[in-house]
Amino acid sequence: MANTATDDPTRAARQGIELCRKGDWRRGFSLLVAAAESEQGTTGLPGLFYSYLGYGMARYRNRVRDGLALCEHAIKIEFYQPESYLNLARTRLLMHDRTGAIQALDRGLKIDPGYGPLLDLRDQMGVRRPAVVPFLSRGNPLNHSLGWLRSRLSQRHR
Repeated sequence: MANTATDDPTRAARQGIELCRKGDWRRGFSLLVAAAESEQGTTGLPGLFYSYLGYGMARYRNRVRDGLALCEHAIKIEFYQPESYLNLARTRLLMHDRTGAIQALDRGLKIDPGYGPLLDLRDQMGVRRPAVVPFLSRGNPLNHSLGWLRSRLSQRHR
């Protein structure tokens, strides 16, 4: 039996993306890696492929910087693909870069304001309220303490 990834990397990439979308990252990511290895530097694969490969590398191989570079490359190739912004945001979250993740979500939502997965991730992340004392940084101990107090008081009044 022939190896799908080496015979047709584009087909393997599409299958890998579909498996990842369905949550089968183990099989999907292995197909993406095989497609990337068989492509050997050519640019015939779509941008969405690179975003899934990048997020998979960051999440499952702990190669976050490489994954981030691939996600950003995907957006350079196909800036109009909201799903690539989702993978970029997920990768930024793995880096503990909440600001970068929100920027990626916002950019993706400018392209497709109704794209459900982007909206879902934004809802999961929540929206931070403004700092209590706006001229102090968020990390300032006074803002931290007052923010904690504001949060406790708003929970009591629900």
